Amino acid sequence: MAFAIALIASGVALIGCLFGLASAILVLRFGKRTRAVSQAPGAVAVTILKPLHGSEPRLMDNLASFLTQNWRAPIQLIAGVHSATDPARKVAETLKIDPSNRSSCVIVDPRRHGANAKISNIMNMMAFVDHDIIVLSDSDIAVERDYLTRVIASLNEPGVGAVTCVYRGRGDAGFWSVLGAAGISYQFLPNVLTGISINAGDVCMGSTIALRRDTLEKLGGFGRFANILADDHAIGVAVRGLGLKVAVAPIIVTHASIDATFTELFRHELRWAATVRNLKPGGYFGTVLTNPLPFAVIALLLLPGPAMMGVFALSLLSRVLIKKAVDKVVGTNTAPLWILPLRDILSFGVFLSSYFVRSVDWRGERLDVTNDGRISASGGNQ
Repeated sequence: MAFAIALIASGVALIGCLFGLASAILVLRFGKRTRAVSQAPGAVAVTILKPLHGSEPRLMDNLASFLTQNWRAPIQLIAGVHSATDPARKVAETLKIDPSNRSSCVIVDPRRHGANAKISNIMNMMAFVDHDIIVLSDSDIAVERDYLTRVIASLNEPGVGAVTCVYRGRGDAGFWSVLGAAGISYQFLPNVLTGISINAGDVCMGSTIALRRDTLEKLGGFGRFANILADDHAIGVAVRGLGLKVAVAPIIVTHASIDATFTELFRHELRWAATVRNLKPGGYFGTVLTNPLPFAVIALLLLPGPAMMGVFALSLLSRVLIKKAVDKVVGTNTAPLWILPLRDILSFGVFLSSYFVRSVDWRGERLDVTNDGRISASGGNQ
């Protein structure tokens, strides 16, 4: 029995190694797109929506990056909070606005329109939107100065109804946040780019959702997503339901990881994993093939010897290749090399745990999740 399990585990690990090699190549290929000179579209006024909740180590810098754009037209940034005592309010209110065609405001509104607090926050901001192009982006995202140029150019392509962006990680709160950022840069990002390249990913991510006001109205407004946990994914599905495409802009933005403890990180990743598991059970199960190292370890423990040691070495090498490719493309080192085995073991643990979860923790709230991604207040435990 041990021999059979070792062979199966080593086979899975080798498949993961091949996937890793392909992912590294696809990351480098996407990197060429991000380096290509993007023609600036005709500058149009843009409203950026930023739903906020709580303090983040570099929140001021993250918000400011959306206003310091190489963009000639007006940019309106609207930040929203549910409570006047939310520490994010003070940060947003002290944003420095330099160019005359930039503006920002903070909306404080406690109203809830459904179980999804983020969507409720966004709905409360909509009355203050001045412009016809709306860019929704999470608070923990930072961007480069050509962000709007690339996003709006993609939105102007024929048949495009919305634009989203892939992202890499950045640890802002110590070791555990760096471990979380490593998962984003060296697992999530390569997996997403691989899915995009083979047309297997219907991606739409909270890092960026840019769309026109008339498209949003055809969707029925943000209220349509007020009881859905994976609101970004659901918006993408709805846009495609109109016969329009969700384009991926040729840019990699930055996701700021802020989980300061193991518990925070594990709960955060478990919530994400359980959500994806409910939405795409087959595809989610297949992601286990993208993480060869745990299987190589199992094979080596059950069947020690040169062959399994070779599988283990190949698994490490595949992870190193992905790391090198990502670091080259994004221009920075998300995490040290030695952290990769820890990262892979944690990911495997989250994967297994996700099959025992029926409710998730979302910013202090316990929510039940159904198979279609809908949520409601929970009275139960994980």
